Amino acid sequence: MQARINALLNVYILALTGQKGENQVKLQYALLGVMAALSVGMNSTAAYANSDDDAWIAQCVKDNKDEDGATPTIVKTYCTCMDNKMSSNETRSITEWEKSHPSERKACEKEAGWK
Repeated sequence: MQARINALLNVYILALTGQKGENQVKLQYALLGVMAALSVGMNSTAAYANSDDDAWIAQCVKDNKDEDGATPTIVKTYCTCMDNKMSSNETRSITEWEKSHPSERKACEKEAGWK
């Protein structure tokens, strides 16, 4: 596996820079470092977004638990769908956001098998 990764990196470095030999090895290590840093950054961002999403979804489930036809599975599916349709920068709760987004609400109701 490592040999395949090295071969791919060599091809990319040669194609991008035209560098061979010692410079190619240095660029290869630099590229590996950048890739590692990016993967760590993406993992921490995903964990943050997921914990934030979980809080929004939990509030949505609480807000909708007494609605007609609301089973725990249906409500969780609906709230997760709505959360996925919202921007990461949204500051309103799912319950507030759904009022101004009827087409998304209807799509998520259908996906959840609700109403």
